[in-house]
Amino acid sequence: MLQRPLFPQAFPEIPFTRLFLIYMSITSGLWAVWKVFIYPAWFSPFRHLPKPKSGFPLINHGLVAFQRPAGATFLKFMNEVPNEGIIRVPSFFNSDWLLLTDPKALADVLVHKCYDFEKVAGVRQILRAVLGDGLVVVEGDEHKFQRKHVSPAFSFRHIRDLYPIFWSKAIELIDCVAAELQHDSVVEVNHWANKVTMDIIGLAGLGRNFNTLHNSDDQLIKTYEEILEPTTEKAMFFAAHMFLTRWVIAKLPWKLNQKLKDMTSALKSMSQQLVREKKELIKVQGDEHVDIMSVLIKSNNFADDMIAEQLLTFLAAGHETTSSAFTWGTYLLSLHPAAQSRLRAEIRAAIPSPSAPPPDLATTLDSLPYLHATVSEILRLYPTVPVTVRVSIRPTTILNTPIPAQTPLYISPWAINRSPAFWGPTAHLFLPDRFLDPVTQKPTSGGVDSNYASMTFLHGPRSCIGEKFARAELKCLIALWVARFEFEMADKSEVPLPAGAVTSKPGNGMRLRIRPVEGW
Repeated sequence: MLQRPLFPQAFPEIPFTRLFLIYMSITSGLWAVWKVFIYPAWFSPFRHLPKPKSGFPLINHGLVAFQRPAGATFLKFMNEVPNEGIIRVPSFFNSDWLLLTDPKALADVLVHKCYDFEKVAGVRQILRAVLGDGLVVVEGDEHKFQRKHVSPAFSFRHIRDLYPIFWSKAIELIDCVAAELQHDSVVEVNHWANKVTMDIIGLAGLGRNFNTLHNSDDQLIKTYEEILEPTTEKAMFFAAHMFLTRWVIAKLPWKLNQKLKDMTSALKSMSQQLVREKKELIKVQGDEHVDIMSVLIKSNNFADDMIAEQLLTFLAAGHETTSSAFTWGTYLLSLHPAAQSRLRAEIRAAIPSPSAPPPDLATTLDSLPYLHATVSEILRLYPTVPVTVRVSIRPTTILNTPIPAQTPLYISPWAINRSPAFWGPTAHLFLPDRFLDPVTQKPTSGGVDSNYASMTFLHGPRSCIGEKFARAELKCLIALWVARFEFEMADKSEVPLPAGAVTSKPGNGMRLRIRPVEGW
């Protein structure tokens, strides 16, 4: 006699696949309710912080990392969301990111508790692939060691010795552009900016003349230009590392994975060869080398592999950053002919002939107030890295707000540098005079109350070690360019849009109509 199962209606036989799908549907639904309605309102440790208006369901403001110009949305948040130093920015699936808006909050993260925060692991992984374990990538005790022993190469005294290199390459630049003007009055400036800054970092950083201004075939340069060329694909590839692990991205059928792997492997091999060659030159020629690599070698603080990785950092950071700043500087000055004329008069009065600069070139250029103000205003409006990301590696606080470990946060130099809260209603305008005392015309801090109102080079132990190098290089490039040329936008209706994965460069280049100015 067949026995009937107990409670047949209560426990019907259901195929495993169907049962699994039912389970997943219920679990997903409960998880969605938790993430959308319950967690953000009742359990988020940042539920008390102000936030911008809701974005898309579940996505929220997660796409802000992909938007261009990078930092523009953060400026909008700072202007529209009343806050006391921290804005909560809900991201994918209501995960909480924080945006720092106040000098005290920035000081907590960048100075007082700087080693409580690190770059996001995914970002560090892709930077490591390109730069190796150089100063930009390493964290903690390793960063402290490298910073301490690399700093002498970027001291003010050493940078002064590099001014003649900056000046001579800037002269080569204007000569090359003058030759091009014989065929066409419209020049794509970003192309030349890349070339001259690569030549400068080659000589000043490595003691090697890449000669890119004259169509060098150096394989190192070709590889770097290919890696750093701003494309939408590379911007997406970099941004993806903020949300996915490197392991996951490496498994995707993304051709850029293998391409970057091949190029970075070639770069590392070439940089190691450069170190070997430089050590041999120092043995033969003695201590007269002033380039940064020679300083590091002679310090005896670094193994050859570590020096090679520092070189990758110098090449990328020292080339790409000033190239971007110079390009945007020519754009801003192209829109302000009066500023051009004023700057041109100041430079020509101080340096009658570009081919015969004063013996103490550094002192002369540093004494020109309007040149100083112009460079400062360029760097304020167009910080080379418009957004940077940090994550807390241990429980800590910002402005006495408890911050759990693994909390990601945004720092946006673009937004801070253009904030009306710091710079007043003219924050968005190009006004070099804001950096000059109205009575004495001596350089000032720009009329702001805090150093943290200018974030182009960040602050604290993780600030840009090459700030003095970049400012000196940019002064030489701007001085010679303005003194020699008058220029305007080739298409006066064009508004160049910042692009790029990490740095901010014009997506479609910078086409200027240029006319040589005689008498110098």
